Amino acid sequence: MKIDLDRFGLKSVAVDPQTLFSFPEGILGFETYKDFKLFHEEDKTTVFWLQSVDDPSVMFPIITPESINVEYEFELTTEDCAMIGLDNIDDAAIVVIVYRNDADGGKVAANTKSPVVLNMKTRQGMQKVLNDVHPTLLYRAR
Repeated sequence: MKIDLDRFGLKSVAVDPQTLFSFPEGILGFETYKDFKLFHEEDKTTVFWLQSVDDPSVMFPIITPESINVEYEFELTTEDCAMIGLDNIDDAAIVVIVYRNDADGGKVAANTKSPVVLNMKTRQGMQKVLNDVHPTLLYRAR
C-alpha cells in the first residue's frame, strides 16, 4: 500500500497495512475516515501525525498530555474497550489532538475534552468525547 504524505513533502510512500490504526467510528467530524498511519518528523518526536490513508489532506497532529504537563483521568466503558479490543490498560496510549486556535490569535491549543485512545496491541483507536468534564485538570508550570 502507498500513501502520500503531503505534510512531509513525500509522494507514494510504501506503508505496511499491518502498521495502520483503524478507528471503527472515525474521528469526530471525520467519521468516514477509518484507517490512519502514525508518523513523526525525523528529528521531532514530540508531535506525531495521524494521517488518513484515504485522503492525504486529512491528518491530525497529536501529542501526549504529559508533553504539555497536563494530567487527567477518564473512564472507558465496557463498550469502548470492546470496540478497540482493549483488554489490558498497559496496551493503551492516550493522546490529544492539537490545533491552531485562530480565534485566539493563532495560538496552539490541545483538545483535552476529546482524547484519542490508541490500542497499541490491536492497532485500533477511538476518540473519547468527554461530555461531563469536571475541573480535575492539573496544569503544572515549569
